Amino acid sequence: MAFTTMVGARIRRREDPRLITGRASYTDDFKTIGTLYASFVRSPYGHAKIRAIDTSGAKDHPGVIAVYVGTDLADAGVKGLPCAHKLPELNVPPHPALAIGEVRYVGEPVAVVIADDPYVARDAAELVEIAYDEQPVVVDPLQALEGKTLVHEAFGTNIAFRLPIAAGDTDAAFKSADVVIKQRFINQRLAPVPIETRAVLAQWNPGEEGLTITTSTQIPHLLRTQLAVALGMPENHIRVIAPEVGGGFGAKLNVYAEEIACGWIAMQLGRPVKFTETRSECFTAMIHGRDQVDDVEVAVKNDGTILGLRLRVVANLGAYFQLLTPVIPTLTLLMAPGCYAIKNISTECIGVFTNTMSTDAYRGAGRPEATYLIERTLDLIARKLNLDPVEVRRRNFIKADSFPHTTAMGLTYDSGNYEATMDQALKAADYPGLRKAQAEARKAGRLLGIGLSTYVEVCGMGPSAAMPAAGWDSATVRVEPTGAVTVLTGISPHGQGEETTFAQIVADELGVPIEQIIIVHGDTDRVQYGVGTFGSRGTAVGGAALKLALDVIREKAMKIAAHQWEASPDDVEYRDGKIMVKGDPSKAMTTAEAGFLAFMGDKLPPGLEPGLDATRRFEPPNFVYPFGTHICVVEIDPQTGSTKIVRYLATDDCGKVINPMIVAGQVHGGLAQGIAQALFEEVVYDEDGQLLTGTLLDYAVPRAEHLLNFELDHTVTPTDVNPLGVKGVGEAGTIGSTPAVVNAVIDALAPFGITHLDMPLKPEKVWTAIQQAGGL
Repeated sequence: MAFTTMVGARIRRREDPRLITGRASYTDDFKTIGTLYASFVRSPYGHAKIRAIDTSGAKDHPGVIAVYVGTDLADAGVKGLPCAHKLPELNVPPHPALAIGEVRYVGEPVAVVIADDPYVARDAAELVEIAYDEQPVVVDPLQALEGKTLVHEAFGTNIAFRLPIAAGDTDAAFKSADVVIKQRFINQRLAPVPIETRAVLAQWNPGEEGLTITTSTQIPHLLRTQLAVALGMPENHIRVIAPEVGGGFGAKLNVYAEEIACGWIAMQLGRPVKFTETRSECFTAMIHGRDQVDDVEVAVKNDGTILGLRLRVVANLGAYFQLLTPVIPTLTLLMAPGCYAIKNISTECIGVFTNTMSTDAYRGAGRPEATYLIERTLDLIARKLNLDPVEVRRRNFIKADSFPHTTAMGLTYDSGNYEATMDQALKAADYPGLRKAQAEARKAGRLLGIGLSTYVEVCGMGPSAAMPAAGWDSATVRVEPTGAVTVLTGISPHGQGEETTFAQIVADELGVPIEQIIIVHGDTDRVQYGVGTFGSRGTAVGGAALKLALDVIREKAMKIAAHQWEASPDDVEYRDGKIMVKGDPSKAMTTAEAGFLAFMGDKLPPGLEPGLDATRRFEPPNFVYPFGTHICVVEIDPQTGSTKIVRYLATDDCGKVINPMIVAGQVHGGLAQGIAQALFEEVVYDEDGQLLTGTLLDYAVPRAEHLLNFELDHTVTPTDVNPLGVKGVGEAGTIGSTPAVVNAVIDALAPFGITHLDMPLKPEKVWTAIQQAGGL
């Protein structure tokens, strides 16, 4: 059979049959004998002192096994939730798993009821009586900045940190500018809303003194490490299993209070303890994303050239830190220049506490905010100077011949050709034709808008020195005696498709039929230590580790084959999926045959170790920087203010493409989330800290009817940061789409003189703006 190249092929995801036929196993699917169920009692107040807690009513309820409060865990030495960061002079508040003395956001866990039935646990949780003294609340980050109401009195301020970064001579740039433009951008708070809410099953084995935590996490190994610290037990006595996780989007890149509490309680009671989050708890107690106020001031020449940029980011961090809370807005600062050669820049990021749930990593994590503010700014420049938005971008792009390019913020972009990718997108869209159609539509009184977004993002997280925790990842490749290949990957994919793409890489490198390759992940007892999947690092880092391990396998297999033929290993090569003597195709051997010889051990070259397996870890020397151009065409109904997306084109460059179908799927999902932020999604707290969008009736998530058939295209600009030449695409759709949609809507409203509206651009907001501008 002729060897068929797998990398680059549109192979259907091998994960999907079990996911779409109900044969996959999620945490809540696991049933164990003697399981107890946890129900958490949560704060109904945004801010309050706890005067007293009476658990007697709950304890007396039939079926209740135990009730615990914060002091129970603290007295036992259980530590609070961790925060990974490298920020200097950061105010880090204590964050116990259960509140002690004070609650600071609605949904904060205060007590937990354990019962032999989940419904009994929930009923009994309502019998826990807690006396609160309400305290003043602050939910707005700008009001929090004033410090009139403090979230943590001990700090004497709501400011968690200030991070200034500057380069060049911004003051001189502004003095020499022809035009200065100022704008405040609100990047609203979002909820991740995974299909599967969080779930934990903790099991204590007293005989082995082992704790097994099955949980919906993106980071099983990091979670195991942090559980060991929190519970004060040897890490190798803890096993974390991440089955299917039902969507992560960054929100499950965390260590949650419920995971610590359930682990400890299982050890106390000697029985399995399960917690499954309700949808309402998911809205109140799972991390949120975004929530920034960005003040931008830009100095430009009359031809649209940017001379300097001033930026202040005020980031709402919530009441406490989760694992990466303070780190996320710093990414906005670092990526603020976007695709553009801005030499003079003065920025500051201010993280503030409020009486809300913590913000943390959510798809894109800081980069969508950066792209939104700079791409909206480019359109404001175009409007002010009566230039085409395309030309403003073209005049400010980092040129293709200047890569690797070190930005004013100190990042080194690996590779790129922004103008070529934009031109390909413009050609596909027939941009001149779109503008002509727009002019004709305006003559007819129709509100047609064209929006452009050119983005670059940072992903492939990343070099360990630049990360709050480790940035490397690992892979083990094991050729079994029968020739099947088992891959153990440390990245723990959860829906991104690496079970397929990694199998494609292995099939190509070793010539093994893809059906004989399995990818194992998500179990700390089966898989060597890895960091996990987030920030599009799965293939760029974990896949690179896999490539290094495959190189070791190939080299050893060639030595084994050469020994059988009494040939020099230098005269042997992999070709067409087999090991061959160069120039003599009659001498050929499969990897499976070499693996069998390696397993038998009696026909190996002297000194060569039996077996055919390898473990390698890859430490990336840099991040990778995918980029692209998105074009959105919208039409607005002036009678209702509703926006209809007429066309959406995305030309992305994520380096080498291993599976175009999976890349397209990632872009599709990202577009759905980015478009939803632009048009209708937002988390809303009232002034008392009550969550007004705590159900799916109140919080609008994108549905199929909101979207259209996307037109996708790509360019290929490989990177030399990793041996695969891949970048990442998991966040691309989210990052590129939000500003493209908003720019299109504002472009449609140009006849009214409207230059900016904050997201989400709901019909009532658009309609009101039209009316305030005089209407049609």
